[in-house]
Amino acid sequence: MKFNLLITYLMLCSCAIFAQTKVGGYVYDDLGEPAAYANVFFKNSSEGTITDENGRFYLESDNTWKILMVTYVGFENIEYPLEKRVNYDLKFTLKEEADALQEVVIVTGKQSKDEDENPAIAILKKIWQRKRKNGLNKFKQYKYDKYEKVEFDLNNVDSALMESRIFKGMEFIFNEVDTSRVTGKTYLPIFINESVSEVYGDNNLNKEKEKLKGNKNSGFENNQFVVDFIEDLYSDYSVYDNYLKFFDKSFVSPISRTGINTYNYVLSDSTFIDNKWCYNIIYYPRRKNELTFKGDFWVADTTYAIKEINMHASKSANINWVKDIYIEQEFEVLNDSVFLIKRDYFMSDFSFQKKESSRGVYGKRTTLYDNYEFDKEKAESFYNKDVFNPNDEAYSRDETFWNENRMEELNTDEKGVYKMLDTLKTVKKFKRLYNLGTVLVSGYVEFDELNFDYGPIFSTVGYNDVEGLRLRTGGRTYFGTNDMWRVEGFTAYGFKDEKFKYGITGKWLINKKNRLIVSAGYRQDVEQIGASLTTSTDILGRSLISSSIIGTGINDKLTTISVTGGALELEPAKNLIFRVTGSYRTLESASPTFSLDYFDETGAIRSHIKQFETSLSLSYFPNRRMSGYGVERLISNDYYTSLFAQVTRGDKGVFGSDFDYTKVQFSFIQPWRIGGFGVLNSTVEAGKIFGDVPLGLLSVVPGNQSYFSIYNTFSQMDYYEFVTDTYTTLHLQHNFNGRLFSRIPLLRKLNLREIVSVRGVWGDISNNNIALSQPALSTLNYNTLTAGDIAPKDKIYWEYSFGVGNIFKVFRLDFNFRGNYLERPNARKFGITGSFGFNF
Repeated sequence: MKFNLLITYLMLCSCAIFAQTKVGGYVYDDLGEPAAYANVFFKNSSEGTITDENGRFYLESDNTWKILMVTYVGFENIEYPLEKRVNYDLKFTLKEEADALQEVVIVTGKQSKDEDENPAIAILKKIWQRKRKNGLNKFKQYKYDKYEKVEFDLNNVDSALMESRIFKGMEFIFNEVDTSRVTGKTYLPIFINESVSEVYGDNNLNKEKEKLKGNKNSGFENNQFVVDFIEDLYSDYSVYDNYLKFFDKSFVSPISRTGINTYNYVLSDSTFIDNKWCYNIIYYPRRKNELTFKGDFWVADTTYAIKEINMHASKSANINWVKDIYIEQEFEVLNDSVFLIKRDYFMSDFSFQKKESSRGVYGKRTTLYDNYEFDKEKAESFYNKDVFNPNDEAYSRDETFWNENRMEELNTDEKGVYKMLDTLKTVKKFKRLYNLGTVLVSGYVEFDELNFDYGPIFSTVGYNDVEGLRLRTGGRTYFGTNDMWRVEGFTAYGFKDEKFKYGITGKWLINKKNRLIVSAGYRQDVEQIGASLTTSTDILGRSLISSSIIGTGINDKLTTISVTGGALELEPAKNLIFRVTGSYRTLESASPTFSLDYFDETGAIRSHIKQFETSLSLSYFPNRRMSGYGVERLISNDYYTSLFAQVTRGDKGVFGSDFDYTKVQFSFIQPWRIGGFGVLNSTVEAGKIFGDVPLGLLSVVPGNQSYFSIYNTFSQMDYYEFVTDTYTTLHLQHNFNGRLFSRIPLLRKLNLREIVSVRGVWGDISNNNIALSQPALSTLNYNTLTAGDIAPKDKIYWEYSFGVGNIFKVFRLDFNFRGNYLERPNARKFGITGSFGFNF
């Protein structure tokens, strides 16, 4: 008990250093019910907050204030004297005004959408009318300086955590404990990153470019991926947009044109801010479980530009692993008609549980803007994005640079985190914990002394009907995230076929400026070659369905493949990649129950295919962001367009190859954000083979006999059920992110998410290819050896599914239905597949 009191006393003392006034507590109405969205502020200031759905509030200021005000329209105001700088667990009970006017609007329940009845709606409509005339949109070109600070903090730090065995030997880290100005919870900073940059933009060209001047982070080496990951979570946004994207979810903006149907608005106050007369509007959601905020904003009259806004995500919002989201934005009055963003603060509380007492991690981003310049035109080429621009100098700036370029001084605990983490890296116990976390994230076990990683560990065990139990071991060279070259290899053994498989590849980044990469490798393995159509994979790649442990049928249609290949890759422009490859493959059936037999030129049956191929491919990924600049990079965002086109030439006679042909393939993948209705993922694939080839070289429509939901496959189609030399496929999958379920009372609290999918394929196969592959095709249970039976030629094959996601936050179930071809032998009309994943 004494220890707890001592810790509390020390924490309160340290808090007084960082902030002058802190208050927290609850507000209740005269019936004892929590007063949601009541105003709480320091008297004679614009510093305030509103209570949440439980009547809870927390408020912090760098200034010293003597009186706290609590107001709730229709109730008497409360003035509470602040005799101490820190006042927690305050409880206020409101009293109804004896002579309250009948026209007073109580800040609770549904509010009118009619501007004649609700003055807040009239103001909101004027904001909509002028939103494209505010901010940077008023100018042809712009330039400004930007300072960004990103921080991770362990929260709800208490004596029990401090005394935990896991921190034995690391107790010194708790010297940096502080208290959040938003939630009032104690926290321990564990990571901080600072960056300074110049941003240029041209509204006529609709282009923007950011030039990094300096970057500094605490923690560990090579953590740029962490920074990129955070930036993707906290992507740039404008409150004037209809929807704000956070954690891959689209929240309805309180300034949105659709906000009238989503939020209640109340005109609460008006006053001068920076010599501008401003109105204060409180807003809160009309319904629970939707992606909405509560809070208030100040808007200037005449221009109707936002001066200040705070947004607190609804506690009932359908989002995983995030307990709290809080946003503040301040805008600078440049002149009578121009308001520009000055400060942006974003805080989220990541936690496995949404209980108030559960521990988690704060992720905080503070962005400041200054030194605006306008209408200085630059050539369009200036905005072209560099393929390679690590700007190593930016990562080695001295303290003088940071003292001159920080727009906001670091507070005491932020300064201390640099020193604390430098010390922490020397503690052996912490190194072990860090290494364990690295294994779970990357899938590799690091051996720093050998510059070698073992893994991926998740591929160690597999099973199929040909190999039986399959054990795999492998690894890669690893000197750092930005290695200029890398070698990777594996060996595997199947206990049923009693054969070893193995492979090795090497890559070398020759030129960083245009990312010229040379690679080569060899693999001998067992593979399900009908697992995909236009997906380009590395030599060591292996599909999931090749080793699915259980499935809807026997997984014996596997191929023994031996491939030797090399490639030359070039990225002349950002995210535009050209690749030239050459490979020599040998193919034969891996199972006595599956055939790749074909007729050769003499009419004899052969079961072994030898083929040399060359291919030229083009890949383009607009808006994709990559982390690092080594030979292998990590993708740091999810939603981007993908274009892929490839021409492959098979040459008979080269290295004894068997066939002459040309294959043309194309794929287009596009995610579509549809406002508050979720995300639609769409994929179109098409291909054609010119020339006569056997089954092993044809395009197999990818079925799926596993119980896993695998995008771009057909869940109710068996392996090799359809074989083509010409094909077109379409996959559509829409995730409503719980928008529909949130309106159903019994389902609302489960936070489930609904997914609807439709997929189809049309294909054809020539008579020559049927005749050539007749020995193999005749074993695949087709009714007849005609194009309309082997390929979905006469009618498009299609299927659809209804999915329920976010089950226990990690599981998804899909209920799949076959649309046609139901008369085929053993056709699977209905099936259930599932998948695991940690999604927000």
